[in-house]
Amino acid sequence: MLKGKIIAITGASSGIGRELARMAAAEGAVPILLARTIQALEELKAELIATAPECAAYPLDVTDNEQVEDTVKQIFDTFGRIDVWVNNAGYGIFSEFTLARLEDFTDMMDVNYMGTVRCAKAVLPHMLIHNSGHIINIASVAGKIATPKSSGYSATKFAVIAFTSTLRQELAGTGVKVTAINPGPVETAFFNRADATGEYRKNIERFMLTPQQVAGAILQSVKRYRPEIILPGYMKLGVIIQQLMPGLFDRVISPRINKK
Repeated sequence: MLKGKIIAITGASSGIGRELARMAAAEGAVPILLARTIQALEELKAELIATAPECAAYPLDVTDNEQVEDTVKQIFDTFGRIDVWVNNAGYGIFSEFTLARLEDFTDMMDVNYMGTVRCAKAVLPHMLIHNSGHIINIASVAGKIATPKSSGYSATKFAVIAFTSTLRQELAGTGVKVTAINPGPVETAFFNRADATGEYRKNIERFMLTPQQVAGAILQSVKRYRPEIILPGYMKLGVIIQQLMPGLFDRVISPRINKK
């Protein structure tokens, strides 16, 4: 079902994006590797070329609108289509709001949210011409349930989820699908920057998802469309309680999940 599909992945040089490329290639898809670090992409491309000989790599900074538009055009000119675009590039910094730098708020929003918007804006017109395509935005459970020290990061993911929901409704009937993937903490290099002390990672290590688990969920959403996925499944209950009974959530659940 994935064989021959052109799957473009931002943030493909590490973590979820890298594992997604590997798993997609193993199932016969053609991964298009996108990230700022071209050397890491070329190394991954060399690894995948045996199973995905058409695999390609392009340097991409999602904060650079001109580069985003040019890169999308290059991919369409070369491959004729993009079946799936995965907006995976992003990062976080955890800090108490009173200690957080304003630049970190603006930079996270520029990468996590506006990067998603820029890429969707560039790829969507081409998909609409073909009446086909799938945009997958990697959001976060942090965009459903905010916790202390993540005011900046959570805000970016709340924005991604709202954007995804709006876009999905606007594109109904066009043949273009839109999905939000909302994972909990994932065992990647994300925490090297987000959690400089290492305390949060230590506290939640046994609950972390693997990049392979998230990549598997992304590919499942391609095979069998789902508008939204929350990982792991038990976190859905916390989301429901937070939305329906915010007072109870703050009193009972919030103190138990505040591990930062």
